[in-house]
Parts: sequence; C-alpha cells; structure tokens
Amino acid sequence: QLHLVESGGGLVQPGGSLRLSCATSGRPLTDYAIGWFRQAPGKEREGVACISSTDNSTWYHDSVKGRFTVGRDYTKNTVYFQINGLNPEDAAVYYCAAGSLFVGCFLYVSPYDYWGQGTQVTVSS
Repeated sequence: QLHLVESGGGLVQPGGSLRLSCATSGRPLTDYAIGWFRQAPGKEREGVACISSTDNSTWYHDSVKGRFTVGRDYTKNTVYFQINGLNPEDAAVYYCAAGSLFVGCFLYVSPYDYWGQGTQVTVSS
C-alpha cells in the first residue's frame, strides 16, 4: 500500500507561485508514475502534469505548460510541483496520484491506484 500526502497549498495573489509537495510512504517511489490533478468546484477532476517512473519524463496539460514543473526527490520520497504565474482559473484542490505504469504517465484518472487527500490552492487579490 502506497500512501500519499499533499502539502503546500494556500492563498496567493494572481501571478504568484506555490510549491506543492506529495510525500509518499509504504512502497518505493521508484515503482510509480506520479500524476498531479486538480478539481475546481462543479468541475471534473483534470490531469495537469505527470512524471514517469522509468526515466522521469514529464507531461503537462497545455494550460499549464511553461508555468508548472513537476520533479521528484527519491532521497525524500517526495514529488514536487512548482506552480508559477497562477491565475484565478488555476484555483482548485490539487491532488497527487500514483500508478504502477510501466511506460510513461497519463493525464487522466483511471491509470492511478493511489490518491492523496488534496491541498487547496486559492488565487485571489
């Protein structure tokens, strides 16, 4: 069983930045691709970024390319999500998820087996 705990959310002004963390435990982080998802009120959960387990390749939703960056620190069993240039449309609960994917990673929900509880990101002046 893999456990994931997100942290780092908060209230920022438009144009601001946050660094979200996804701390993992219970199983080796190297075994899992990690996805970052977000869900705003009344909307479906959408994938915004992911990092593969094999070569740390990353993929991003078009709406966040150039602003968001995902990376992992194996020594701390943690995946980071640097989110810059935030705008009100980015406000949501952000979730990390893990899946035992052998090739790449995906920006949709079904391949992921384990989920964190989420961390709230609010963007407001």
